[in-house]
Amino acid sequence: MASAAEQMAANLSWGALAKATDLRSRIFFTLGLLIVYRLGTYIPVPGIDGQALRQFMADAGAGLGGILNMFTGGAISRMGIFALGIMPYISASIIVQLLASMIPALEQLKKEGEQGRKKINQYTRYATVALAVFQGYGIAMSIQAGDLAHNPGLYFTVACVVTLVGGTMFLMWLGEQITARGIGNGTSLIIFVGIVAEIPAALAQFFSQGRAGVISTPVIVGVLVMVVLVIAAVVFMERALRKIHIQYPRRQVGMKIYDGGSSHLPIKVNPAGVIPAIFASSLLLLPTTVATFSGAQTGPVMSTILAYFGPGQPLYLAFFVAMIVFFAFFYTYNVSFKVDDVAENLKNQNGFIPGIRPGRKTEEYLHYVVTRVLVLGSGYLALVCLLPEVLRSQLAIPFYFGGTSVLIVVSVTMDTINQIQSHLLAHQYEGLIEKSNLRGKKRTAPKAPARR
Repeated sequence: MASAAEQMAANLSWGALAKATDLRSRIFFTLGLLIVYRLGTYIPVPGIDGQALRQFMADAGAGLGGILNMFTGGAISRMGIFALGIMPYISASIIVQLLASMIPALEQLKKEGEQGRKKINQYTRYATVALAVFQGYGIAMSIQAGDLAHNPGLYFTVACVVTLVGGTMFLMWLGEQITARGIGNGTSLIIFVGIVAEIPAALAQFFSQGRAGVISTPVIVGVLVMVVLVIAAVVFMERALRKIHIQYPRRQVGMKIYDGGSSHLPIKVNPAGVIPAIFASSLLLLPTTVATFSGAQTGPVMSTILAYFGPGQPLYLAFFVAMIVFFAFFYTYNVSFKVDDVAENLKNQNGFIPGIRPGRKTEEYLHYVVTRVLVLGSGYLALVCLLPEVLRSQLAIPFYFGGTSVLIVVSVTMDTINQIQSHLLAHQYEGLIEKSNLRGKKRTAPKAPARR
């Protein structure tokens, strides 16, 4: 039998959005900041030769440049101030989280609550600046090597690095503001908007290739069917749960005796969500970003890296899968589902798994279950992200709405809708409480008859 909360959620009307003023303000705030981000992708870095850049990106659009363009919302093709995107922040988060699991001092900070979290966020910002400076310098030197700058030299290098670093830091601030005062995860929404903004252009290019006879009609139909099937698989797997039965014993608190009850502990098949795909993509796009603008003047080391780690190459695919699997396990055990914390909380609440002793045994059992579930979850993530890469390299399809992009778009959409529903549900609860209070005030006790 469904609970009262589940029944209310099922009967939830989206018409209540008009009455939820706080939710509407959050949505408008989020949309406003995302519009600011989109406008920033059209502001070019000073000193760029626009005509040469357009010609260069037209030649590179069917190769590495198309992949970069998809993840930066078109900023890389226009060499906008947000050309680096949010990827340095994501890479810094990866590094800080890895260090936090290896360095005891950082691990202790994670356990100190709000103050520790603020300190780790500060370290992440410092690492973001360092990575953005490194990547910005690489892009500046690559632009000059590709003859895409009006006046190459020290002034252009400094101006380019400062502009790109400032753009990345501004995007990081936008993401934090959206997360705190808007709807959804700010970083994921920025990547989501960048991908969605490039879908019409990617579709137009894809269908133009079909009209020109470069791609046959069966291949076009097959790709569209594959995208639909991938979306359906992502929705199914993201909602899949493994439920563990939890039993609570009969207990006495003061003079009251509470009967024992039962519940379940839900474990998602993919607890890490879209994070492993984003992390893996950010690591793989770093050498690609520099190499795209280097052109024919790529050094021997970079040429060797691209020869083996270019999109579609066996080592690229193997490294991509390894990174996805690694980050799926790492992020789950260190962030999204820490089995030691879950086992400790169950023990403190006097809850237990039937047949499993509380404490260490419960932790071992949860670790066993989560590991088995993650094998399926990480395999699904790797398959979704890898299948379009293989098809693209084999069929030479210039269509960059790949598995990673589909995964990000669907996952972020589902997460944002769930947050909106949560806000609407809370608003509905508040309305019911207000109505009950008003009804209680109207009910006054009848006056006793006066004695004569």
